[in-house]
Amino acid sequence: MSIISTVSTLSPKIKRKLVYATLAITTTILIGTFGFHYLENLSFRESIYLSTATVTTVGYGDIVPKTPNGQAFTTVFMVIGVGTVLYALSVLAQAFIQSEVIGALGIRRRTKEMENLEDHYIVCGAGRVGKRIIVSLRKENTPFVVIERNEDKLANLEFSGKEFALVADATLDKNLRTAGVQKAKGLVTCLADDAANVYVVLTARNLNQNLHIVSRAVEEQAEPKLIQAGANRVVSPLIIGSMSMSRALLKPAIADFMESIVAEHLDLVFEEIIIGNRSPYAGKMLKDTNISNELNLLIVAIRQNNGLMTFNPLATTQILNGDLLIVVGNAENMQKLIETQK
Repeated sequence: MSIISTVSTLSPKIKRKLVYATLAITTTILIGTFGFHYLENLSFRESIYLSTATVTTVGYGDIVPKTPNGQAFTTVFMVIGVGTVLYALSVLAQAFIQSEVIGALGIRRRTKEMENLEDHYIVCGAGRVGKRIIVSLRKENTPFVVIERNEDKLANLEFSGKEFALVADATLDKNLRTAGVQKAKGLVTCLADDAANVYVVLTARNLNQNLHIVSRAVEEQAEPKLIQAGANRVVSPLIIGSMSMSRALLKPAIADFMESIVAEHLDLVFEEIIIGNRSPYAGKMLKDTNISNELNLLIVAIRQNNGLMTFNPLATTQILNGDLLIVVGNAENMQKLIETQK
């Protein structure tokens, strides 16, 4: 632990003591320097040397006080100077001990909190892609754990509440277990190496068969391997980037609309609504609900239990228990829809 990071974790009271101790040592050395300079007629260089030798109790060798006034001053200065240095050292020791204890207790508490997580998400890799995923998770106020082996990539990310960082190798079973993969809701691996992503997906799938896994594919040919390893979804930034550029070139109006949604320039949100047993919409046709006429929300598609996806469903389409509605619309009205499902 560096001195800067240690001091930053100290209480204001201990910080004030450190400042006072530093000022006391500096003042004591300056008093000794001017005292020896005027009483012993020494140069400032020799005076600083003699003053420092006194307060550090290293003794005298080549330079000693010779005048009666200088010897009397030295006697008083030794008592005051040594006492000041001992006090300062005790304060410094207290500061470091307190910092280590607080750090150890903080790590233990955060580890315990992480072990108690359920239905959270795990982000493997905190590079450029991983950091954007972290931003998205924070907007949703979703608990998550980030696993990153390079501590420098986590330096500018502050974690609090139900956000946790684990400096470790995400490809190892024990680290995924520590992150709570067996109780997690989803995992995304966005490491820079396809082989590492495959290994993370394979390991995570073996530890949790119900885990929803999304993986990054650096190279296009890695996609089938990731699917075979157990990924539910594979995203290739290269493919998505090229499609976005093509759309911007050929269909700029559509590109502007899509970018507005992604950038949240429009007050539109997409949401997945699962119809449960207690849902007021279960068993009803779309035209008999308030989703469109009152909430002014658009159902883009309905995915049934068997996986069949119906896009732009008709008003006579019946909503069944277990269906998943993909809805787009105003954020405030979307929240009202979500509340009706609780």
